[in-house]
Amino acid sequence: MKIVCTKSNLLTGVQTVSKAVPNKTTMSILECILIDTRNGEIKLTANDMELGIETTIDGEILEKGMIALDAKIFLEIVRKLPDNHITIETNENFKTTITCEKAKFNIIGKSGEDFSYLPEIEKKDSVVISQFTLKEVIRQTIFSIADNDNNRLMTGELFEINQDTLKVVSLDGHRISIRKIALKNSYANRKVVVPGKTLSEVSKILSGDMDKDVSIFFTEKHILFEFDNTLVVSRLIEGEYFRIDQMLSSDYETKVKMNKKELLDCIDRATLLVKEGDKKPVIINITDSSMQLKMNSTVGSMDEEIDIAKEGKDLMIGFNPKFLIDALRVIEDEEIDLYMVNPKAPCFIRNAQESYIYLILPVNFTTVS
Repeated sequence: MKIVCTKSNLLTGVQTVSKAVPNKTTMSILECILIDTRNGEIKLTANDMELGIETTIDGEILEKGMIALDAKIFLEIVRKLPDNHITIETNENFKTTITCEKAKFNIIGKSGEDFSYLPEIEKKDSVVISQFTLKEVIRQTIFSIADNDNNRLMTGELFEINQDTLKVVSLDGHRISIRKIALKNSYANRKVVVPGKTLSEVSKILSGDMDKDVSIFFTEKHILFEFDNTLVVSRLIEGEYFRIDQMLSSDYETKVKMNKKELLDCIDRATLLVKEGDKKPVIINITDSSMQLKMNSTVGSMDEEIDIAKEGKDLMIGFNPKFLIDALRVIEDEEIDLYMVNPKAPCFIRNAQESYIYLILPVNFTTVS
């Protein structure tokens, strides 16, 4: 095999597929990136058996063939080569020569025949969504998936399609994030749980361009994202997702409307007094026209008031400040509504259309006068 391509094209391609190279594996071939030029295009692939990424790059094929190269070494070599054309040439013993200007590397590759190809996904009935929208939906929900494997379903996100609406849900046992998106067309109803790792990597590769689309295909066990010159195939998480409708309630005893940025800035300031690892709640005291926020820690204390519009009862309630900050950072609205029942029931942040709902469980606290 012999190919020539620009450094920028090669680097973009290698960085894209590297996201599917496992950190630890007993199968050394999975630590490689496959370069395959047999079908007249330069195709790069990486696959950790759960997540696979394939991308096509522009370049000149002087000799067809394929080779599997160690992903880490290959990426570092390409990254540090001059900004010029790179030539990659292999022989029958898998010796690979990478040349750019006066720099020349020789590394030993592996046979591409041993590489694990991506599962074949039949491309029919795709759901089409703009790259911008998908990237935003992931950003607005990914923070509330669980980061441990105690319950695998919590490490993924529910993608539920109901005709012309996509609902994305994540939860970690302390909070729930829900986003609803109107789709351009109507589709068959379906529910799948997509691993958080997959969505996180897809989000990094997406350009976020409003005018560019992503086509999403489903099978019983896999999901395929197709955009630009890239395919991302992931195994789905099997199992019945949590019945979140039972956790959602429209009842409230206290409703508060306020400026989102004011609340976010105030909680952000309060966390200055919390040492890493400390679990200190921010205590919120809601009275007729103001909301008082208090933070007490070993470092010191803080209290601040925010003007609000209130309906219903006075209330004192405590929250993990990080959970409030995570939700507030991804809400675009200038003003937000908080709905609460009592100090032990969940707080809901939602808009009138319910295009977003953030449920946050309160925490117990002791008042310090």
